[in-house]
Amino acid sequence: MGGKFGLTEILLILAVVVLLFGGKKIPELMKGLGTGIKEFKNAAKDENTAPSKKAQEENKL
Repeated sequence: MGGKFGLTEILLILAVVVLLFGGKKIPELMKGLGTGIKEFKNAAKDENTAPSKKAQEENKL
């Protein structure tokens, strides 16, 4: 159980997703997922490059 999925498991998961959401809804879900991941990465990048408020306050002292 090393977290590896075989072809059978992946196909089963895809079949369940298609049955639950239908073929027309899946592109909308993937678009929303992609947008969310993009926003998360941008926020993480901004957090790493922008100085924190605590660091700015320490520099004022």
